[in-house]
Amino acid sequence: MTIHSFRCCFVRLVTIGLINSLLVASVLATTPRNITDLSGNHVHFDSLGEDVADDSGTFGDSSPIDTAGYWSQIPMSSESGTITEPKSAPPSNPPSAPLLPPPKSKPKADPPKYPSIDVTGFFQLDAAWFNQDAASRLIDGDIPDLIDFRRARLAAKGKVAENFAYMIEFDFAFPGRPNFMDVWVEAQQLPFGNLRIGQFRQAFGMDGPTSVKDLTFLERALPFVFVPFRQTGLMAYGTEFDDAVTWAVSGYRFPADPFGGTFGDKGYGLSTRVTTALFNVPDENLVAHIGGSYSYNRPSTGLVRYATTPEVGFNFGVAGTVPFFVDTGALTTDSVSLYGIEAAFSLQGLLIQAEAVAAEIDPSFASGSAWLKGAYAQISYVLTGEVRPYNAKQGVYGRVKPNCDFGAHGGGAWEVAARYSYLDFNDAPVMGGRLSDVTAGLNWYLNSFTKLQFNYIHAFLNRAPVGDASADVFALRCQLDF
Repeated sequence: MTIHSFRCCFVRLVTIGLINSLLVASVLATTPRNITDLSGNHVHFDSLGEDVADDSGTFGDSSPIDTAGYWSQIPMSSESGTITEPKSAPPSNPPSAPLLPPPKSKPKADPPKYPSIDVTGFFQLDAAWFNQDAASRLIDGDIPDLIDFRRARLAAKGKVAENFAYMIEFDFAFPGRPNFMDVWVEAQQLPFGNLRIGQFRQAFGMDGPTSVKDLTFLERALPFVFVPFRQTGLMAYGTEFDDAVTWAVSGYRFPADPFGGTFGDKGYGLSTRVTTALFNVPDENLVAHIGGSYSYNRPSTGLVRYATTPEVGFNFGVAGTVPFFVDTGALTTDSVSLYGIEAAFSLQGLLIQAEAVAAEIDPSFASGSAWLKGAYAQISYVLTGEVRPYNAKQGVYGRVKPNCDFGAHGGGAWEVAARYSYLDFNDAPVMGGRLSDVTAGLNWYLNSFTKLQFNYIHAFLNRAPVGDASADVFALRCQLDF
């Protein structure tokens, strides 16, 4: 082929290509029309060459279709000039991507690390003013007004293994400060319950096991003087019937000094307590509680003494504090048996609680055993709608937590309370006197960890050789715990 012939063929091919392009453009520029593609699908084009849906909002087969799928089915010339068969169209319903990624496996939580430790503490700052009649001054002298830290404690508690807990607590406000309070380790969730070893509060009565941070009044009631409170030993305790019944039994050396020590060939004790909630409706704080306690104690020195004041905390029997209003003096005895009963009823913010205790001083007297006794009854009501919740695992009531803390948006919680308690230390030959207290209380809970308390106490005393006497006590407390 000559160069001239080649040029002629090339010009013809270019001309044919231009004509084909003009024809296609003219088709696309016309008004919209229906076209049937090579696969028999009905396709509608607008003037811009874009797919247009029919009246149903979908294409003929209710599936989306694009222009690329259409043009891929038109026979086209390859660079070699041969006609290629159209490529198959993509599926009209491609699998849709998941809306959410597949769930990832939850990472495993790190196992707890032991030993764990929580540092807690609290302080109680008390002030008291006394007003005595002449007979009271004759018996007890002139009692000065006082202010002092009733308690100031720091504690560490936690776990050393999955089922082994501990607590170490010191008080810095007690005479001879600091001294041990609760210092123990316990094995938990044993087949029979829990087992505690160390120095701890003994299970006797309802007032004793209640935390001093949660008391309705500044101090526990007068009969608490009988309780062999913190001693060093071993205690098993637990609950039964879905926490409807609590039980505890402990054996210990008696009595313990401020650091948990006891010396002597005797000096052993046993205490036990059983309680039950006859009914317990937590949503209404509707609870009826009853219980009983027994304690047998053989003092290591062969001596026992019971003495106390009206229900204020400055009663350590040392210079500068409130003198004892009733006092048995040191009694020679082989053993002391304590018997206690308790009952409580609560409904929403109302709580009624009572206990009675009798102590049998076993027979070191020619006349036989001496019986000392005491009891109290108290009632409280939370004015602002909160409750004093029942702790079914311990058989005691807990603290009031304000619905609205004191501050810009609330006034905290307010509680009023009243209590009558008495002690009778007179049973010949013991003549320690009789003491009765009537107490009115007002508590202001600023938040769950701060409260202010006011108690007015009127004390009636009958004690030889003077006879009847009385005193009034006005007491305040500021408490903070963490």
